[in-house]
Amino acid sequence: MATVTSNGLRIEVEEYGNPSDPPVVLIMGLAAQLTLWPEAFIQSIVDKGFYVIAFDNRDIGLSEKLSSERATSPLLVALLGGVGLAGSLAPYKLTDMSNDTLGVMDAMNIRHAHIVGASMGGMIGQILCAENPQRAKSFTAIMSSTNNPALPKAHPKLAFEILTARKRTSTRDELVDITMRISTLIGTKDGGRDTVELRRQVAASIDRNSSPAGIRRQMAAIIASGDLREWTRKISAPSLVIHGSADPLVPLPNGLDIATEIEKARVQVIEGMGHDLPPKHLPAVVDHLLLHLCSAENSFGAKNSSDQAA
Repeated sequence: MATVTSNGLRIEVEEYGNPSDPPVVLIMGLAAQLTLWPEAFIQSIVDKGFYVIAFDNRDIGLSEKLSSERATSPLLVALLGGVGLAGSLAPYKLTDMSNDTLGVMDAMNIRHAHIVGASMGGMIGQILCAENPQRAKSFTAIMSSTNNPALPKAHPKLAFEILTARKRTSTRDELVDITMRISTLIGTKDGGRDTVELRRQVAASIDRNSSPAGIRRQMAAIIASGDLREWTRKISAPSLVIHGSADPLVPLPNGLDIATEIEKARVQVIEGMGHDLPPKHLPAVVDHLLLHLCSAENSFGAKNSSDQAA
């Protein structure tokens, strides 16, 4: 673990593999610490000859919390977002989180990287790749969205439960129970997870850090950022969209919309996968990702060689 200064904030970073190998930057989603990336997922990328960097987004995990900023109820932010007023309650937006990611790359002396984002991380990645095309060797969005308001959303009952789940006064055990319930609601049915082990991982994550106020601020950032398609359609890096057919939180059309907006983007639909990276489907996700990374790396190397020759 290391702490770097990025965009004026202290950001917690973890490195895996050999720094001389081509870098892959992983951007996690809403309320998710860097520890949520499955060990097998990261190790598979490293074993293929890549250097992996994961980090805690602002307001989560061991990264800096914006405690002086308001953390409005997500339900109120969502209601105001429907009439275009969420921006007044959001202390930052996804553009700021994109700059956080870029700052991590700068602090780690990474000039070019493969960008991989899950859920909210995929939204952040869209902005980063659009605004900094020279920094992205490739882009991969996993279970993410363009935030296009016309796209299908989570069922209202599911959305309400998630928005109201974490209370300011929740105890550690209550937080574990809440997180387990949310994982069950949004995750893959029969995904091969060991429930006892999952509960242990959830408890370890909460013991590492719990930041309900930070989660509320991240939710506000997503809502206040609005439609991302103005960025998505500018992405020129080789792009891959991976999405589960059974995702109840970010339904499949959300991922397909990313691919529609990016020229020549590839799509891999994982049948039966929900909003998680479960053991049952992880090998397929990894296979598709590694094929994409290797292809993009080869193309990037060939282009650089051609440019130098010219």
